Amino acid sequence: MTDSYDVAIIGGGNAALCAAITAAEAGARVVILEAAPKPYRGGNSRHTRNFRCMHQGPLGPLIDSYEEAEYLDDLLKVTDGKTDEALARMTIRASEECLPWMQDHGVRFQPSLSGTLSLARTNAFFLGGGKGLVNAYYRTAEKLGATVHYEAPVTHLERDEDRIVGLDYTHQGETRRITPKSIVVASGGFQADTDWLARAWGPAAKNFLIRGTPYNRGVVLADLLDQGVEQVGDPTQCHAVAIDGRAPKFDGGIVTRLDCVPFSIVVNKHGDRFYDEGEDVWPKRYAIWGRLVAAQPDQVGYVIIDSKSINLFMPSVFPPIEASTIEDLAEKMDLPPDRLRATVEDFNQACGDVSGFHPTELDGVATEGLAPPKTNWARPIDTPPYYGYSLRTGVTFTYLGLKVDERAQCSAGNRAVANLWAAGETMAGSILGQGYLAGFGMTIGTVFGRIAGREAAAHADTH
Repeated sequence: MTDSYDVAIIGGGNAALCAAITAAEAGARVVILEAAPKPYRGGNSRHTRNFRCMHQGPLGPLIDSYEEAEYLDDLLKVTDGKTDEALARMTIRASEECLPWMQDHGVRFQPSLSGTLSLARTNAFFLGGGKGLVNAYYRTAEKLGATVHYEAPVTHLERDEDRIVGLDYTHQGETRRITPKSIVVASGGFQADTDWLARAWGPAAKNFLIRGTPYNRGVVLADLLDQGVEQVGDPTQCHAVAIDGRAPKFDGGIVTRLDCVPFSIVVNKHGDRFYDEGEDVWPKRYAIWGRLVAAQPDQVGYVIIDSKSINLFMPSVFPPIEASTIEDLAEKMDLPPDRLRATVEDFNQACGDVSGFHPTELDGVATEGLAPPKTNWARPIDTPPYYGYSLRTGVTFTYLGLKVDERAQCSAGNRAVANLWAAGETMAGSILGQGYLAGFGMTIGTVFGRIAGREAAAHADTH
């Protein structure tokens, strides 16, 4: 292939597009290599809804303020301190300038949200969802002259000491090689390779569902790690949430997520509770439930609620299972009826005064003398009809990735790889050691995509 590019972007989601736009605006000749077909472009970004953003006063659709200290505290809480604090602080601070940049490059936001999501102050929601964002960025990138190749998976990057000297990909039935001056890897994690997941997690991973794109198979990640590029993160750590057990194996997206756990009890297939459903507000705690369900027999859980709670959360795309009695619900969900009835009765008896119940904030309405406890939103499940959902582990993205510095640059053998940068999910493990904070993946991708695009273009300009 004779085309000459300054910057090659591997991937086609949010981080890749932010890098491509930034590099193109700096005057670089940019090519985007997206493994997916055009209708499925955008990686996991097309399933996203929002961007978590620091702000010191009202900003765009965001109300009040959400300052660095609170944002960092939220992150430290969900990661249990397993983060690179310097990179985390840099990402948080940079998020404030990202929101107007996003608007300047075609992204539109909804008015601030209230109600069950509790995010009007912290998270800006995309008008048209992630697909609207992805489409806007592609329009902008192409107007700036970026070339886009779809169905163009990258198969190999050839490393020679401190440089990448060649990039191989397939397109239209041919294997092609280009030699761009700079390369940005923004091709996500390895979650769609379920064999790799099983090597990390064990056979249980074969029961996991993959919430996002089937094209994030970690091919470039594995290729670079095999060549000694430094890695970060634990292969068993990932953004994994509890999703509707009826979701498809791949690409179910946001609509299969279940947000009803805080208002429920969750049991395993034996009808026993196994964790505090009311530990924290859902945007800060939903991402632990994928791992909790993964640890249960057959990697499955079951949500039980009653009619008092059915309208308190964003529904799944699938309707709940409904019954007039707990025993009938158990029969429909293939749970032991007597055991589920006993679990519900024990829970109901442990509930106390519910007058302080408040569905969108920690209300302290807790059980007494129950193990495990429910520390908020603990109301008896006693008002028919009763509803149930099955839960399975839904993996969004994996945290094993490429280690980067504050310039988004990769390294090997304690030396920077001079023309290699990474952004988005493929380096998010640099900041997310475990756990997840709603909207933070998009923040990482936007911040590091812009940095990687800037640095890649600057390198290309001088070489």
